Amino acid sequence: MNYRIVLAYCLAFIWFGLSASAQNQLFQAPALEKEDAWSLVLIPDTQSYVKFKRNQPILDLMVNWLDEHIDPLHVKLVLHVGDLVEQNGLMNPDGKVANQTGIQQWEAVARSFATIDAKVPVIATTGNHDFGIVNIENRQTSYNRYFPLEKNHHNQQMIRDVALDEDGMPTLTNATYEFTSPEGRKFLILVLEFAPREAMLQWAIETVNKDAYKNHTVILLAHSYLDRNSNHIETEGYSITDRNYGKAIWEKLVKPSKNIQLVFSGHIGAPDDKSGHVGFRTDINAGGKKVHQMTFNAQALGGGWHGNGGDGWLRLLEFQGNRVAVRTFSPLFAISPSTRHLAWGEDAFAPFSFELDE
Repeated sequence: MNYRIVLAYCLAFIWFGLSASAQNQLFQAPALEKEDAWSLVLIPDTQSYVKFKRNQPILDLMVNWLDEHIDPLHVKLVLHVGDLVEQNGLMNPDGKVANQTGIQQWEAVARSFATIDAKVPVIATTGNHDFGIVNIENRQTSYNRYFPLEKNHHNQQMIRDVALDEDGMPTLTNATYEFTSPEGRKFLILVLEFAPREAMLQWAIETVNKDAYKNHTVILLAHSYLDRNSNHIETEGYSITDRNYGKAIWEKLVKPSKNIQLVFSGHIGAPDDKSGHVGFRTDINAGGKKVHQMTFNAQALGGGWHGNGGDGWLRLLEFQGNRVAVRTFSPLFAISPSTRHLAWGEDAFAPFSFELDE
């Protein structure tokens, strides 16, 4: 072999080794910024991880990574922004838009989160794909069957208020959970169905206005809320009639409230475009308190609508007293030295922070 070729191979090998070493040195494993802080983990739409069987291991990786970091990150809450599945009632997948039935998708996502059910509360709202056959043709959902209270004993202890469905039966698609943080701050997590019906908005405002919750910090989980420009979504083209989207939820529930300070949502996306998956804005409610409203999703990253499901992205919220530090992290990228430099979100996923009112 020509000595120039040998030299080139040697230099390339040395460069690769130095490059990998540099990347490893630059990579910072997730850790708390402040030792006495605690974390809330926000999970984006999981629908594309479970509609294709090949993507399921990525969701399992995300949840198993989370399982390993519950103690190091002091994770006390795990919240899901909805669209747990892609097709609630699908029976005949064509292999193109999905290769798992609706039941298989529900079983898959429930099985994944069972990994951490014994350790932390896992509270999810419902998205449009969690109802009907493939996309909220009606208000029927399998959510209560696959995510009952008995599945997670933390949820069972925290449940406070449950709305009634159209048949007069209690449903977890509209419910509240009470949580006390390690530093003693009382939270109420309000879960609302996708595009909530008028009666559910009325139930929600009456619930958060109870004297028992007047000193609580309320977190609202509402699947469809902000668009990519951080505007409240005014309308969408679904066939349901009694419905309220982001702007109506803001005007009828969030703004008139005195204690809703956080709103988390998902829903939006654009193929391989991080900026199409996020939104953030801060407004003032009737109590004069700041309301921080965050949309976080990732489902069309990693190959678009039929790609890998979202590149494994999670959002980590570190509560440091009134300050909340937000970072976006991918366990999928973090597991390999060759992709570790991509594991921390930048640009539209860049870290930021905000302050809660007392």
